[in-house]
Amino acid sequence: MTTDFLELQKKNKRTTRWLLLASFLLVFIVSFVAGLALTGFLGFGIFALLLSGTLTFFQYRKSSSLALRATGAIPADPDEYAQLHNLVEEMALASGLPKPDVYIVIDPAPNAFATGRDPENAAVAATTGLLEKLDRNELQGVIAHEMAHIRNYDIRVMTVAAATAGAVAIMADLFWRIAFFGGLGGNRNRSSNNRGGGPQAIIVVVAFIFVTVLAPLAAALLKAAVSRSREELADATAVELTRNPSGIRMALEKLDHDVTVVRKTSHATSHLWIESPDDHVKGHRGKRMNDMFNTHPPLSERINLLRKMEGLPPYLSSQESGRDSQDPVPPPRRRMR
Repeated sequence: MTTDFLELQKKNKRTTRWLLLASFLLVFIVSFVAGLALTGFLGFGIFALLLSGTLTFFQYRKSSSLALRATGAIPADPDEYAQLHNLVEEMALASGLPKPDVYIVIDPAPNAFATGRDPENAAVAATTGLLEKLDRNELQGVIAHEMAHIRNYDIRVMTVAAATAGAVAIMADLFWRIAFFGGLGGNRNRSSNNRGGGPQAIIVVVAFIFVTVLAPLAAALLKAAVSRSREELADATAVELTRNPSGIRMALEKLDHDVTVVRKTSHATSHLWIESPDDHVKGHRGKRMNDMFNTHPPLSERINLLRKMEGLPPYLSSQESGRDSQDPVPPPRRRMR
């Protein structure tokens, strides 16, 4: 088992590095192509990256408070939610980090998330539904997963991914506006057009399609791929912290069979949760194109990686096993406090 989770961690760290490198390379290529097409705008890419980086930096500094406010999280009373506090403290000790602030989201859907720019400014939040429906072993696995996000600096990693994707989006928007107002290609392009077009006109059209359509799609795909890689890394790190793959595995299986969705959520915060609320949108999962843009791997994939560590047979998701999404879920356990 040890080799399995360590190998999984190494694999996902390598994947993240390559994806981030590809993201920076995409920014460079887009800025280079835009610079060729926009005479006098050679600093186009640098400007876009600086603007995107500045905006993302301010969001990053306020990431914790923004996420907590957006999800309706409130501080978890140490007496009322003693067991939650104890588990967070246990996993903080196991990970060698200071105990993060503990929050509760009053919501029947079982879910949890972590936020914060670094371990000293981190927070872990769990829904009341999670405390009601999971036993202690499963809850420990979920908290370990969230502590893994903090230990692995995933907010920082995703900030970099967001900055590069944002830079490409800004370049695409500016490029389109300049093209619309007739600034594309400068005087050389206009004189070429007066002669009926030519190679330069073809280059400009290709550059326009690449910068405004293909590059933003590629940037969004890379950002989503980074997020999926960090989710798998957090699962593997949770096993390292607990030395027990069954806890996080059984928790994910319960989440897969539960149909309730957190009420106060949005696409902007869906990537934070251990299970993305977007997955419950009808028809969202199972389509290859949708899956490529998802911030989380399918729960069945994550579960099967954990089952493999335990030597268990493959898991059938609720959809694969023919379970109707309207079927009742098992009765909730007594809330653990």
